[in-house]
Amino acid sequence: MPLPKEILKQRLEHELAICRRKLRHEIICSDETFSNFPVQITVNMKGVPAPVMRNGILTHRYNHKFLIEITEDYPYQKPIIRWQTDIFHPNIMIPEDGGYVCTKLLDDWDFSSNLLSFFKGIESLLCNPNPSNPYGTDSCTRAAEYFYKHPEYKPPMIVEKKPTIGIVKPAGKDEGKEVKKEEKTPEETTEKKESNPSEN
Repeated sequence: MPLPKEILKQRLEHELAICRRKLRHEIICSDETFSNFPVQITVNMKGVPAPVMRNGILTHRYNHKFLIEITEDYPYQKPIIRWQTDIFHPNIMIPEDGGYVCTKLLDDWDFSSNLLSFFKGIESLLCNPNPSNPYGTDSCTRAAEYFYKHPEYKPPMIVEKKPTIGIVKPAGKDEGKEVKKEEKTPEETTEKKESNPSEN
């Protein structure tokens, strides 16, 4: 039996609020009032390295998009996921093959599961391909073969941007005032080199 509509609405509002507060990703809901189901959530995941294959060379992209469909039977029914961006991963289908995502979080989904733990699980899956449990599509089996042959694979390290303190000397009474500046990390520079601007 599904949750009463008002309780389901409150639960989803609460889960989305936590995700938006704790994650850097952009989360767009097709109906913030949760008046009509199914509801579609678009997630623009930012700053997470994931493998892509370009011209026979493994590289990485850092921004990803996937869709989540939430039915009125949530949370008894697990979310329906569709990947939308390029990927070279044994456990995530490319969009042309359906964009399905194979993760233990979905296999073990129950009433106590939530969107925040699911999003964090996707982040972990992107960085840690599991070649022993691939989908049967061509792209996924090729990815599984690649990661079997390269067990040393590790994704690039992501370092958060940190503010630095600098001294500026503008004319006037605020001379010598300390201000915070943001510096780009080496990983952000790498992202620009590896990512095609049209994809981000």
